[in-house]
Amino acid sequence: MRKTLIAVSAALAAQFAASPGHAETLNLLIWESYIDQNILDRWTEKTGVAVNQIYYDSGDARDEVLSDPSSNIDLAVIGENGADLFGKRGILEPLTETNVPSLKDYKPDWKARCAGYAMPYLWGTMGIVYRSDMVKTTPTSWNDLMSPAPELKKHVAMYDDHNEAFIAPLVLLGKSINANDNETLKAAFEVMKKQAPFVLTYDYVITSIQSPENGKNIYMALAYSGDQHVLNDKAGTPGVWRYAVPKEGTLSWLDCMAVTAASPRKGLALQLLDFIGSADNAAANAEALTMPTANEKALDLIPAEMRSNREIYPPAEILAKSQYQKELSVQSIQTRRRIISSMANFQ
Repeated sequence: MRKTLIAVSAALAAQFAASPGHAETLNLLIWESYIDQNILDRWTEKTGVAVNQIYYDSGDARDEVLSDPSSNIDLAVIGENGADLFGKRGILEPLTETNVPSLKDYKPDWKARCAGYAMPYLWGTMGIVYRSDMVKTTPTSWNDLMSPAPELKKHVAMYDDHNEAFIAPLVLLGKSINANDNETLKAAFEVMKKQAPFVLTYDYVITSIQSPENGKNIYMALAYSGDQHVLNDKAGTPGVWRYAVPKEGTLSWLDCMAVTAASPRKGLALQLLDFIGSADNAAANAEALTMPTANEKALDLIPAEMRSNREIYPPAEILAKSQYQKELSVQSIQTRRRIISSMANFQ
């Protein structure tokens, strides 16, 4: 699926680059179902500039597109670690309150995590999504995912990504999710190998749930907070998919939205970023997606019921046990990718 998305992205980018009729279209590289379409529609109505969303389903796929100088991407949603790496490589445009005035509504620590090259967008945790009609007991530990009950054999979806795929095994081992040493990664491999016979697919759950072959057979999966709402919408089963954060701790993630330095429509892209990041739109987006915003001013515009929902805004005790992603060594990334690729041998 990842290669398909990359090919589609490249084809779309080439199409928009070649056609003068699309000169007033901005290309946004983003996860599927990750922005309220009404916000983009209001932008187009206000400016006459359309927004073309190009989807990816893993950080690796996104990074390949961003690394391609011919991709013709104007804006991209990228993780905090990626914002720093791609910013230092000159791929992302530096941001300030001068070129994106809405940045004033974000606390310095949030902005620092996007490294000055992107705007804080949405944040959350990583955990376990499960079909409550098939999994009667709420998962409480990463062991529930990595050592599943016998009845879950071939009903688990994991995630083919060199960062996220290792969170559960590394946390279970009591290690850093940013581990680089071969001994620790080998121990994680052993945990993943034992789980492999239970795994139906290593495609991201929002991708795999839409597969006619696999969708109805997925009962539990590795996922981001907020994915349960998208899964319920895709499956047409309100409330069936639920989300749980394991007691051992997890990843505390922040997604950032950036403008590419090579964008031929950079001025318009910066204006769109400022529009999306404004308090009104940040609040509307967070409410529509049922996810937490990093915009402090927007919090006052979000219903109290949503702000007090622990599934959306995790409690302090969960965040205290969570880790941030940091830059991995090249050797670690290569080892992790080899481990993930080998999982098919054990399914």
